[in-house]
Amino acid sequence: MDLKQSAFRHRTIAAICSTVFIGLGQLYNKQYLKGFIFIILAQLFFWNYYPIAYKGIMGFITLGDVPTQIINGKVVHGDHSIFMLINGLITLVVILLFLGFYITNIYDAKKNGELRDEGDSVPGFMDSVRKAKFRNFPYLLLIPAAFFVLFVTIIPLVFNVLIAFTNYSAPAHIPDRSLVDWVGVRTFYDLFAQKAWRFTFFGISVWNIIWAVASTSTVFLSGLILALMLNHPKIKFKRFWRTIFILPWAVPQFISILVFRVLLNGSFGPINDVIGKLGFSPVPWLSDPTMAKVTIILVNLWFSTPFLMALMSGVLTTMPRDLYEAAEVDGASGKQKFVKITLPLVLLATAPILIMQFAFNFNNFNLIYLLTDGKPDSPNYYYAGSTDILISWIFKMTLNQSQFNMASAVSIIMFIFIAMFSLWNYKRMKSV
Repeated sequence: MDLKQSAFRHRTIAAICSTVFIGLGQLYNKQYLKGFIFIILAQLFFWNYYPIAYKGIMGFITLGDVPTQIINGKVVHGDHSIFMLINGLITLVVILLFLGFYITNIYDAKKNGELRDEGDSVPGFMDSVRKAKFRNFPYLLLIPAAFFVLFVTIIPLVFNVLIAFTNYSAPAHIPDRSLVDWVGVRTFYDLFAQKAWRFTFFGISVWNIIWAVASTSTVFLSGLILALMLNHPKIKFKRFWRTIFILPWAVPQFISILVFRVLLNGSFGPINDVIGKLGFSPVPWLSDPTMAKVTIILVNLWFSTPFLMALMSGVLTTMPRDLYEAAEVDGASGKQKFVKITLPLVLLATAPILIMQFAFNFNNFNLIYLLTDGKPDSPNYYYAGSTDILISWIFKMTLNQSQFNMASAVSIIMFIFIAMFSLWNYKRMKSV
């Protein structure tokens, strides 16, 4: 028992020393330069950042105590809750990074203590640098990218989530003239408990799902039909037809949507003008709620079909011909070959793309906003029109109505739905 205890003596003492005081374990292992560097870095961080960290954490907890006031005719600026929330969030990230440094210090001391327990010599400072450079070179290259993702993606994402647990909304809680408070899950409760919010959320969600499914399925079918036509052996001038069908995809979508908005305008649109000259009643392309939704799906065919057509044309050219020859020998009809061979193989190859298309269409802000702007208006909806989807509703709640907490809550629900749907489908697909 004594031999076992002595075999672990150095690693245990070194780990305890570095746990008590950063860098002390390195000094115990006779790595004096490394130990002093650890000590200096830790002390500089602690004594310089401690006041800032304390202020940031307290601001994160309270979100401010003093609102902006007018005293003797002068504006006296108070606490800005949102800035304090951001500063507190960054402070927490910095503290977590420091904890990572602290754990690294303990791990390094223990690892070098193990070398002493095994009778090996502890590497010097330059040897440690060379080994770290050699072993951890890929991680060193990833550090800038990791920090970029942390501060550009992860922190804004966490900030958006935290907003849902505050009352950050107009008119009563807009900094810096008034403070913002933590309210827990009350925003989510209001979304489902209050009739106006609940009716709007479920109404838009149902249309959002219908839109995503309809747009994805119609584009898939139209792309498959065009690809089958272009790959048919009796079709001539295939390159010409492929070029013609791919042209809508080459035009910037922003321009095409605005052109369609003019073409389908109920008052002066050329399409209704031609229909009127033919003796028919004008079609309310964008003014009737139901017709506007149908129009969006039809216009989406113009933009998305060329991509699916090009993709499926490539898939069809790689189909194993022996399967079709065997099916012909067995007397299979053209319909049976399509249902039993072509369609399953195309679905297998394009399944990941279809999931991506569904997620993209679910959040297809550009088409909805530029073509209809969510209109026609719906008197039963809160800050939304008949053709709004969740992402365009969030846009209106934030920029037009300053309902930031509710918009954040809806975006969290959207993220959870899309993530679960995508993961569930990816696990079921044999092509991934």
